[in-house]
Amino acid sequence: MNTFLKSIMITALVMLCCPSWAQTGTLKGVVTDAKTGEPLVMAFITVPSTTVGTSTDFDGNYLLTLPVGKHQIKFSCVGYNDSTVTVTITEGKQTVLNHAASTEIIRLEAVTVAGAKYSQKLSESYSSVEIMRVNIISRNNVSTSRRKRRNKAPKPIPNTANYQHIEENGFKDPTKTPLSTLSIDVDKASYTNVRKKLNQGTLPEPDAVRVEEMINYFAYNYPQPADGQPFSISMEAGECPWNTDHQLVLVGIQGKQIELDTAAASNLVFLIDVSGSMSASDKLDLVVEGLRMLVENLRPQDYVTIVTYAGAEGLALPPTPGTRKDEIYDVLDNLQAGGSTAGGAGIMLAYKMAREHFMTKGNNRVILATDGDFNVGMSSDGALQRLIEKERESGVFLSVIGVGEANLMDCRMNMLAEKGNGVYYFLDSEAEAHKIFVRDMRSTLFTIAKDVKIQVEFNPALVKGYRLIGYETRLLNDEDFNNDKKDAGEIGAGHSVTALYEIIPASSSESVDGVDDLKYQKRVATDASASGEWFTIKFRYKEPKGIKSKLITQAFQPAEVADARSENFRFACAVVGFGLLLRDSAYKGNMDFEMVASWAEQSLGEDPFGYREEFVELVEIADELWKERVETETKK
Repeated sequence: MNTFLKSIMITALVMLCCPSWAQTGTLKGVVTDAKTGEPLVMAFITVPSTTVGTSTDFDGNYLLTLPVGKHQIKFSCVGYNDSTVTVTITEGKQTVLNHAASTEIIRLEAVTVAGAKYSQKLSESYSSVEIMRVNIISRNNVSTSRRKRRNKAPKPIPNTANYQHIEENGFKDPTKTPLSTLSIDVDKASYTNVRKKLNQGTLPEPDAVRVEEMINYFAYNYPQPADGQPFSISMEAGECPWNTDHQLVLVGIQGKQIELDTAAASNLVFLIDVSGSMSASDKLDLVVEGLRMLVENLRPQDYVTIVTYAGAEGLALPPTPGTRKDEIYDVLDNLQAGGSTAGGAGIMLAYKMAREHFMTKGNNRVILATDGDFNVGMSSDGALQRLIEKERESGVFLSVIGVGEANLMDCRMNMLAEKGNGVYYFLDSEAEAHKIFVRDMRSTLFTIAKDVKIQVEFNPALVKGYRLIGYETRLLNDEDFNNDKKDAGEIGAGHSVTALYEIIPASSSESVDGVDDLKYQKRVATDASASGEWFTIKFRYKEPKGIKSKLITQAFQPAEVADARSENFRFACAVVGFGLLLRDSAYKGNMDFEMVASWAEQSLGEDPFGYREEFVELVEIADELWKERVETETKK
């Protein structure tokens, strides 16, 4: 019997055995909060008594294929009432069913929640949405009984983590060093790594604390760009809270949002470390859980390839469309850790697959998940860097998901993401996996501007000294600003980037360390120095596929916004202060952890996922740990 006849017979048998599925239609809609109208992420849409179901993406959208006829459709989401609706599916037609979910009111006496703010108000009622927010904090291992939790923590294992040494930026004299030039940074790994260490009862190493990554972990309320620009620029100044003789200037960049439905397709290659060092429960298992979340939101036009490495590289899954999620899940769920780490060979195969299936008008990205312990094959940082710099020119970018703690090769993974035009995240919990792979993934995948550089020229008539806070590993030479061949940072859709400068006013009697006066030349003030401008800031960027940069220039005159002290400004001050204290910085002034916690509590604002509330908890943990350290050292 020939193949054609066999296929006809098989199709006929399927239709006879499964008549209800021979004819289908689709059901789509949006799930929102009935009170606020906001879309709900990870709401579940199921057909009771069957295995059919899906969940909403980060815009609240869902899509199901169903057999013709009447069906009971169940909507459920943590913190909301379940609801069941009857719908009729017509062959070949698309039925729209939107759902507004209402919150369930729960008495706090009947539940156990984490967080002193809620447990002290047992006489009040809260919606389960608020309880869900507290439970997010709980899943990140933050609770009011912090000391008890730390005493029960497992014994620490030998720490061989590797961090790049950070020499903090000092104050510069604008008469000698008028320019400050840097590449923007949207990495967030440092904050998550610091959080994990604190929750385990350990203060982080100073070099593990990169202040700019802690600031940029949080979202800020900057305006969306206008006039066709890919990002907006916000600036404001206020008194420096840890040194009231100084001023603080905040520079905020906000990338434009994009509509996911109209966004370009994605060619994603998951490069997963399955070596023996990934066997711990906080490594491979957590990576798989996060990637499953990403796959859940794939569209039909998106494709996934899975490459693994452990001793030798391997192709675990060829390019597979988002419509075949079960196949992708099966490969992810069957991954097992064991063997040494041929990381270099794995990266080469991942790039090869990305290039072979390159989407000219799409997003092409390798997502590497590892603890960074490359110990077999092309292991030198120089060789890896040259490979990644070459591959990014093809339009394939690299993002890195770091996991683990004891042997975390943070320095290497930070370099890989920087050279690969990507973002470096650290994964420490399922809640963080949802943040990275669901809420933040739009920004990670869709680059709106690349090679973004900042150059600030300070006016010595008004600024006696300035200090860039953080970004030590992102500093550029002044001449790099106009060099389009010099790589710099990327901004994804919806990304925000924040930088802060501490300013010594020209009227201050404070001295600024610097070089001696020049013998053969003297800087002459220009008419612009009397303009009232503190500085002029310039931005260079390229479009995602561009090769020539564009320039934006904007002067800052603080009289326009002086002491505005917005919620953005105040919370950013708290995060900076926290980082300076954890580093035991020479520039921390008169700060202590209680002051930082107070600043943060006064600027929580809208905090739907509890990240800022959690930050306050972490400051309190750090305060306890620091006091314990001082007490121990005093006894010695």
